[in-house]
Amino acid sequence: MSATPSGAANDDLPDGPDPGPVPCRVVVCRDCCCGSPKVTGIDHAAQTERLRAVAPVRVSDCLDVCDQANVIVVQPSSAGRAAGARPVWLGLVNDPAATEDVVAWVRRGGPGVAPLPDILDLYVFRPLNRRRPDGS
Repeated sequence: MSATPSGAANDDLPDGPDPGPVPCRVVVCRDCCCGSPKVTGIDHAAQTERLRAVAPVRVSDCLDVCDQANVIVVQPSSAGRAAGARPVWLGLVNDPAATEDVVAWVRRGGPGVAPLPDILDLYVFRPLNRRRPDGS
């Protein structure tokens, strides 16, 4: 029996074959410090496009960790989440070799699926938990 009444459209489901599990996703900070001329010697657009070649990328306004510019957050895939993984924050990703290390890890599955390469340990940080003035 169908969960949708007969004749009703279900716009939440894609047409065609099942797209499979949700992949690893990447957030890049691109605001006041990250992605700006303040961080010299890096082609920020090329870095973003390189990451887009392996995963969906969301460009974010300031993530409020300017001392870690350029910041990349790797969010786990659905499989990684099922394994208990949380987003991994990477800071000071300011050269093509570091970007390639992130790309290689994401390609292997990222958090919860592939072990974090030792070289990326150098970039991992934990953002401070900040409370808003209203206490939330």
